[in-house]
Amino acid sequence: MIQALEVLAYTAEGARRPHAVRLPPDPFDGRVHAAAMHQAVRMFLANQRQGTAQTKTRGFVSGGNRKPWRQKGTGRARQGSIRAPNWPGGGTVFGPIPRDYRMGMPKRLRRLARRSALNARARERALAVIEPLAFEAPRTKRMVEIIGRMGLADRRVLVLTDRLEHNVALSARNLRNVDVMRFADASTYDILRADAVLIEEPALGTLEAGDEAPREVESPRPAPKSGPTARAREGARGAQPARKKPATRPAPAKKAPAKKATPAGKPAAKAKATAAKPAKKAAEAAPKAKKADAKKPGKKG
Repeated sequence: MIQALEVLAYTAEGARRPHAVRLPPDPFDGRVHAAAMHQAVRMFLANQRQGTAQTKTRGFVSGGNRKPWRQKGTGRARQGSIRAPNWPGGGTVFGPIPRDYRMGMPKRLRRLARRSALNARARERALAVIEPLAFEAPRTKRMVEIIGRMGLADRRVLVLTDRLEHNVALSARNLRNVDVMRFADASTYDILRADAVLIEEPALGTLEAGDEAPREVESPRPAPKSGPTARAREGARGAQPARKKPATRPAPAKKAPAKKATPAGKPAAKAKATAAKPAKKAAEAAPKAKKADAKKPGKKG
């Protein structure tokens, strides 16, 4: 859910109203797109350039139609013209030529940049709402008094009116730091260039009353990374009891492989015959060993 932005409200004479006003969600949705604003400002500044700068190359400078001296025999460096770039009064190398610096942006991106600029000023508490300015005749002194009551005498102020007010524009025309234009005509560059933006209430439609306006409004600052608050958080974390680790269970011992049981179908006599085979082999091997010993010749004395 988009949280409604609240800004200070002033009367037509520059006096602060007791309650702030809530800005409409369109275009004040609180979102700021920095890349779109950057591109819009670049486009605006590039489109202000005329692109008429031009310099003369050696082909456009008058004179230098002949060789200043002969090629050899003078002891000087060879030269072909007195209008070469290395000569005083010669041509310019790679100088500017007339060109078009104009840039373009899609319509949706321009709207996004303008909406982001308004949201940025509203979040910085640099935007306020003022009642419709009614000037019967151009009065620069009255405009200076209104700006002074609001505490914006030394800042660049942009006044956005609901419709074109000729007397209001003439009253601020002689003030260096005050610009007056219609709300629909303000560009992203105009909004970001101003230190404070004053919008007439009819330009935003019907506005709801907000909370009571504080006496002094400061720009929101990010919370410090280090300080008493951060230290208190760290202390609270350290004061928490340490969590007990779950007790590890010992691994189960490996069981020795069970011996294979003899099948019940085999008779006991077969088992005895199997056990008697080694004894029978030993008895047969004994007489063979004796015969071998008798064949061996005895030692000579």
